[in-house]
Amino acid sequence: MDILLNSGTTLVMIAAVVGLFMAWGIGANDVANAMGTSVGSKALSIKQAIIIAMVFEFAGAYLAGGEVTSTIRKGIIDASFFVDSPELLVFGMISALFAAATWLLIASALGWPVSTTHSIVGAIVGFAAMGVSVDAVTWSKVGGIVGIWIITPLISGVIAFLIFNSAQKLIFDTEKPLQQAKRRVPLYMFLAGFVLALVTIKKGLKHIDLHIGNADSFIYAAITAIIVALIGKFFISRINFDETAALKTHYANVEKVFAILMIVTACCMAFAHGSNDVANAIGPLAAVVSIVDNGGQIAAKSTIAWWILPLGGFGIVLGLAIFGHKVIATIGQGITHLTPSRGFAAELAAACTVVIASGAGLPISTTQTLVGAVLGVGMARGIAAINLGVVRNIVVSWVITLPVGAGLSILFFWLMKSIFV
Repeated sequence: MDILLNSGTTLVMIAAVVGLFMAWGIGANDVANAMGTSVGSKALSIKQAIIIAMVFEFAGAYLAGGEVTSTIRKGIIDASFFVDSPELLVFGMISALFAAATWLLIASALGWPVSTTHSIVGAIVGFAAMGVSVDAVTWSKVGGIVGIWIITPLISGVIAFLIFNSAQKLIFDTEKPLQQAKRRVPLYMFLAGFVLALVTIKKGLKHIDLHIGNADSFIYAAITAIIVALIGKFFISRINFDETAALKTHYANVEKVFAILMIVTACCMAFAHGSNDVANAIGPLAAVVSIVDNGGQIAAKSTIAWWILPLGGFGIVLGLAIFGHKVIATIGQGITHLTPSRGFAAELAAACTVVIASGAGLPISTTQTLVGAVLGVGMARGIAAINLGVVRNIVVSWVITLPVGAGLSILFFWLMKSIFV
């Protein structure tokens, strides 16, 4: 307790720097979830994608990142083990942030899309189990997270497979794809509007004190979807293409329509991602600030200091601008060849999976969701369309994320103890 009184300000400053580092890692790695498919399908250039993501990720993080956050991220450790020695929880949260951020830096440099949620979870488990007590970890929560590794990519992959195949049969494999696109694309716009509205409400606005129930969420999403579909139908009907042109030109023009949809989905996913995943950086930081400010008392929930959300949003933007291109290239170009229609199928499938998981209360990884969706699109074209070497590296990076995060966290935790105790 004396440590918090004597070194509290120093610990908060260290936590702020490490929290910024963690937010930087989220921007460098996880933002590819929102922008990778758009870049890979050439709906957006890498420069355009980064600018759009910077705006919507920061807006999501700052406007909807939450005024209150759980002190113990995901409830994976028992706070009662730290009541008599709250400084250990402070050391642990700083160590967890530093460990997760370090792993994200390494993974981003290698172009590996790893889960920032799993990185911080592994890091928290590491310091709690080895630094305090094995019983301090809620192992059932950890087991649930590991189980989601398999379920999440599978669900999103199947949905992407179905969406892609439906577009192929209803539009691309017909005699007049342009006419079919004008008829069918508004239906896809309705589906996209509905799902993305739900994602924004459930993931992007859940931190704002709006209290939108499930029934109201579906009503608002349906209204939004109808408006989006009507607007889309109006503009698509005004597009004039040369009906006598070669079939290849028709396909290219249909892809242009899907490219517009890709931009809309990317913006919505970026906003929802920024609002949700910024908690991986600011949650542990808010815990440190709360414990120090309250003289060692550990609260289940803690109000976020005014400067923490901007710091998290700024860190995400910084990481994206400096290092984000590597993982964006892996998601968008490394796994399989994407066109706007394929990228749209993957992005919409990922959004559908997020909605399903939110409704079921599953702790999903947006990274694994989108990678699974891209794989689903690739599988629709046959196994030869997938770069199995890249997929192997991604899967290996997923498997080692938890143990690497845990190992680094233990090292940093012992280092913190040796410095301050």
